[in-house]
Amino acid sequence: MSQVDLILASQSPRRRELLEQIGVRFAVDVADVPEVHQVDESPSDYVQRLALAKAKKISGRRSDGIAVLGADTIGVCNGLILEKPTDLDDAKRMLKLMAGNCHQVISAVAVVCSGRQAVGVSETSVRFKETIDDYLIEKYWQTGEPQDKSGSYAIQGLGAVFVESIQGSYSNVVGLPIEVVTPILAQFDVPIWSA
Repeated sequence: MSQVDLILASQSPRRRELLEQIGVRFAVDVADVPEVHQVDESPSDYVQRLALAKAKKISGRRSDGIAVLGADTIGVCNGLILEKPTDLDDAKRMLKLMAGNCHQVISAVAVVCSGRQAVGVSETSVRFKETIDDYLIEKYWQTGEPQDKSGSYAIQGLGAVFVESIQGSYSNVVGLPIEVVTPILAQFDVPIWSA
């Protein structure tokens, strides 16, 4: 890669693929930020705080003037925040909660560069199929796919079998809402279609 226009403060392969899809020249520098929901913090405020903290952490240790992008994604169902599962039982709990229901996937994107910052949020409604049995959940868990995914599923992977419909941004559910990212990148003169 001859030139880098952006630093991605995330180890997510999905976020890398989405940036590659729109032709952004970037490098990865992972930010280790504790993901702990605070009391009385709305889901939207929570993901915005985390995305900004990730971008600021990496930007704060760089002096090259390259913009840093931080992102965070969570699911919310019946007022409960759905993060990455701790084990199979936690994944079962989340997937059963979402069965036959709509849940929201909320992502925040933050870009920080040379003291400037911008944050955007996307929300998508996802409806799951009515019935998800234990056998299917256990087979899905054994694939390894749900183990590092908010809400215990990947819409772009095997977890698509649980989804009945979505309203809103597909790329948001994958983990990086392109419709939010591109105008923010433009504010920082980060080109797309360059890679």
